Amino acid sequence: MAAPYNHREIEEKWRKEWEAHPINVNDGKKPKYYCLDMFPYPSGNGLHVGHWRGYVISDVWSRYKMLNGGHYIIHPMGWDAFGLPAENYAIKMGVHPAVSTADNVSKIKSQIKQIAALYDWDMEVNTTDPNFYKWTQWIFVKMFKAGLAYEKEMPINWCPSCKTGLANEEVVNGKCERCGAEVTKKNLKQWMLKITAYADRLLNDLDKLDWPEKVKKMQTDWIGKSYGAEVDFPVEGSDEKITVYTTRPDTLHGATFMVLAPEHALAAKLATPENKEAVEKYIYEASMKSNVDRLQDKEKTGVFTGTYAINPLNGAKVPIWLSDYVLADYGTGAIMCVPAHDDRDFEFARKFNIPIIQVIARDGKEIENMEEAYTDASGTMINSGEWNGMESAVLKKEAPVMIEKMGIGRKTVNYKLRDWVFSRQRYWGEPIP
Repeated sequence: MAAPYNHREIEEKWRKEWEAHPINVNDGKKPKYYCLDMFPYPSGNGLHVGHWRGYVISDVWSRYKMLNGGHYIIHPMGWDAFGLPAENYAIKMGVHPAVSTADNVSKIKSQIKQIAALYDWDMEVNTTDPNFYKWTQWIFVKMFKAGLAYEKEMPINWCPSCKTGLANEEVVNGKCERCGAEVTKKNLKQWMLKITAYADRLLNDLDKLDWPEKVKKMQTDWIGKSYGAEVDFPVEGSDEKITVYTTRPDTLHGATFMVLAPEHALAAKLATPENKEAVEKYIYEASMKSNVDRLQDKEKTGVFTGTYAINPLNGAKVPIWLSDYVLADYGTGAIMCVPAHDDRDFEFARKFNIPIIQVIARDGKEIENMEEAYTDASGTMINSGEWNGMESAVLKKEAPVMIEKMGIGRKTVNYKLRDWVFSRQRYWGEPIP
């Protein structure tokens, strides 16, 4: 009877053999193939089965390319060792993050070697190594000198326990994904990276990619380029003005109210004495929600500031509301609302008994007792002063220029793509300003 297969002994033997005599060697003649894994966080004392799943797949593919095409495989491994996960683990263990991170890297590296994966350990990267993060600093300085890194006060998701800003994805049901603390909104001066400077290039170069059309459309929608106008609404009884961005300046006569994000610089300032308490309460409640939750909430909420703006086109008084479905980091953080021609605005106006004025009509005929918004972009202008009788599709293109000539706004382009908040308020991270 044959002796049972002793996997521990045999695998250990061949691991040592392959380390001493590597099979993936660059002789300068072989074609090169680059395979990159997502570097693991050394924020725990070992890998889990999810890591193995990913690394086995890339290892099998690397070996296939090596054996089938005779390639030299460039397959580096490294450690995403800075950041909140590693810092939180160190706090949990009661040690300095440099100590726990080094221990975890050593442990995980030994685990990876146990499967004899085809990695180039001479290319090993550790983001906490000064020889690595000096290039992070170098890139930051280059972007700063090019005007692509700048400071701006921005509302961010703030975890009072971790004492750091969080990405939207790190907020789950209003709580910090890492520690479970209630997340609030906090205005902080942040370092920003101006990725919007590349918005048009990102859009135009999609045509060069061999990607599925649905994926390219998702990317196009994410960048979200739109054409429209910024319009300035003076605040009644004040020297202040509120600037809104709209893709439908042709409907300006139908703007019966406006909504500010709760984080808007004027949100609290515009509250009248009798509305002050309700406004402050609403601002606080909005600060407890993530942007994702705010956009997904079906039930629209809001609070009236008690103050009015003036429609610059017709002089009508426009009540100023706050609502958390408006985000401070999109457009100007304020919108003009035309409930007759926008589903969301229609729902809000009906809920809070705000007037609805139809300014676009099919065949020029006004709808009696509107039960829903008329969202068809085509039609004839009505209730719009000197614009009456114009085709809305034509006016939509001409209105930005007309508004600019009147001195009440500017033709502009906007993007859903936002500049990237680069700051993190933590100790264990890349040493940038």
